[in-house]
Amino acid sequence: MINVVLVEPEIPQNTGNIARTCACTGSRLHLVRPFGFEISDRTLKRAGLDYWDKVEVLYYDNLDEFFRKNSGGKFFYLSTKAKRTYSEVDLPDGCFLLFGKETKGLPEPLIFANPDCALRIPMGEDLRSLNLANSVAIVLYDALRRLNFPGLR
Repeated sequence: MINVVLVEPEIPQNTGNIARTCACTGSRLHLVRPFGFEISDRTLKRAGLDYWDKVEVLYYDNLDEFFRKNSGGKFFYLSTKAKRTYSEVDLPDGCFLLFGKETKGLPEPLIFANPDCALRIPMGEDLRSLNLANSVAIVLYDALRRLNFPGLR
């Protein structure tokens, strides 16, 4: 199982779409506060459709709590500031894929302190970033493809 971690997500539709992707792939979703929306937000629920009961979601008050509760995990930090691409690294089963908030990404000290585990998605010059839900889907499905889509048909 791959773990998808959203650090301070701001847009409910993205989080809902990512929850749906996690449900369809058997991935666990970790949500790190603060959020830019209420969990009961109807746009969040609508984006996730009727998949919310099919995904395991864990909540954390902050990044420190997340790392404390998942110590020993293999973490990968997705950022446009990373030097390596996600395709250069084997993403093992059980790993954690961390994605930052839509407007700022992950905290820079986290990226620079972990250069071997900081990964980016290749894209055109002078462009800021891809949509968060699309980024999660790209990296998650590639990781699952390399694992031969465990548990998926």
